[in-house]
Amino acid sequence: MSGLRMAAVADNFDRDLEADFAKVAAHIAAARARGVRLLALPEATLGGYLLSLDGTAGNPPALAVDGPEVKRLAALAGDMVVTAGYCEDAGEVTYNSVVCVTGDGVLGNHRKVHQPLNEDANYRAGTGFAAFDTPVGRLGMMICYDKAFPESARALALDGAEVIVCVSAWPGAATNPDPDLAKDRWKRRFDLFDRARALENQVVWLSANQSGTFGSMRFVASAKVVDPGGEVVADTGVGPGMAVAEIDVREALVVARRAMGHLRDRRPEAYPALGGHLVEA
Repeated sequence: MSGLRMAAVADNFDRDLEADFAKVAAHIAAARARGVRLLALPEATLGGYLLSLDGTAGNPPALAVDGPEVKRLAALAGDMVVTAGYCEDAGEVTYNSVVCVTGDGVLGNHRKVHQPLNEDANYRAGTGFAAFDTPVGRLGMMICYDKAFPESARALALDGAEVIVCVSAWPGAATNPDPDLAKDRWKRRFDLFDRARALENQVVWLSANQSGTFGSMRFVASAKVVDPGGEVVADTGVGPGMAVAEIDVREALVVARRAMGHLRDRRPEAYPALGGHLVEA
């Protein structure tokens, strides 16, 4: 089986939707030229993230999952599978969401479940995690702080996700930040979560993130591709860019799980409060 070429983007997106779409189009074109079939764009790609997490910042523009902006994203995606974050208009409430599209339309949509600091002043929390089928395999999605909770990725892995896409607007430390962003303690946590979630679930992990600054935030970038052994196979570092890697996903999962299968070897009866059933791929 040939490998799946995938990419994760680190870039800066703001309230200017036209400028955001210009960047999206450029990233998709660049990815397509490199043979990428699965592209992850950051949290809040369409409209930018919050200006701060103190509960006073206004929301980005609210967009409907079946609205013209998501349709525009799908048209740009064409034959590629593309994920991108946005502020979802759900009537009287909004969600911090990520959508997965191809030119045929929406394949999946995830609403961020875990909310850091005062993010809940701006968004309603999502209620769950579910994997879904796509032309490039079975995917799961999550957003930023979701990955700090092992249950998030485990729920997706148990639902058969082969690749988990985590889109983020992950900043550097809010207090005592390191002038060298590469040495920032929150950047280190970002990287540790990416590697740990891939390794403990033995899945391919695709991590996109905002870069640069926005409001009071200084983002750590560090978009990456991680293999099922927890090894980083492509990384943008702390600047904008695109991390590209080619992995035979099914083969990588088989090899990683052949001897010690972390999902297979679970003992659910020993931790009944967690539950969960393994869905065979």
